[in-house]
Amino acid sequence: MENKVAVVTGGARGIGLAISMQLAREGCALAVLGTSSEEKAMNNMKPILDEGARVLYVQGSLGNAKDRQRFLNAILNRYGRIDVLVNNAGVAPKQRMDLLETTEDSFDFVMDINLKGTFFLTQAIARQMVDQLRKEAGHNRNPMPVIITISSMSEYTASVNRGEYCISKAGLGMMTKLFADRLSEEGILVYEIRPGIIRTDMTRTVAEKYDRLIADGLLPQKRWGEPEDVANAVSVLCSGSLAYSTGQTIDVDGGFHIRRL
Repeated sequence: MENKVAVVTGGARGIGLAISMQLAREGCALAVLGTSSEEKAMNNMKPILDEGARVLYVQGSLGNAKDRQRFLNAILNRYGRIDVLVNNAGVAPKQRMDLLETTEDSFDFVMDINLKGTFFLTQAIARQMVDQLRKEAGHNRNPMPVIITISSMSEYTASVNRGEYCISKAGLGMMTKLFADRLSEEGILVYEIRPGIIRTDMTRTVAEKYDRLIADGLLPQKRWGEPEDVANAVSVLCSGSLAYSTGQTIDVDGGFHIRRL
């Protein structure tokens, strides 16, 4: 991955930060989009900056079309190319509400960032990757350009007090299949990683609940997932080792997806 340019949305905290650090340590230059201030984001990424990593940070919202374009422009101005896209940024509803009480405002807030913003950033970066490959025809493409979307076990697990979140994640699953199909002829690999119960700020408010469920046998592997578990899966997918498996979903969930009696 040395000398490749990796784009990570939400890459300055939580799962995204672990992904950024993993890719930087493998030699990638980073472009990170996030809502945190630049000072806070750079402080979070200080360990890799101290190691000499190249990092471009842009503060903005994935759900805002102008911010997405500004981010893309900044990447191309700084690096001139994109080799990896990791769609990691996402939000939960500001307030959990019963499915029968969910508001349009909450639905739009979650969908605009999690699904709509992710779709259109992927579209824009896919076009850039296609242009690069056509200009570089005949040159070494190993590893091939990669697009990875971080979804959630909520893609197939109903939570009736945050239905808009589940719907947004289910949409990302189909988005992965669509882009994998369309981009296969262009030589671009597309994957989905579906995390389970991962120790992040988003799960901190329900930590006691998950501690209890895990102890009671919810997961075959009786532990929380860590952001580094997801980052390791990203590393494998970026390596080219699964180059004949485009469109695949990798569950990083301690076996939660296994149906058991």
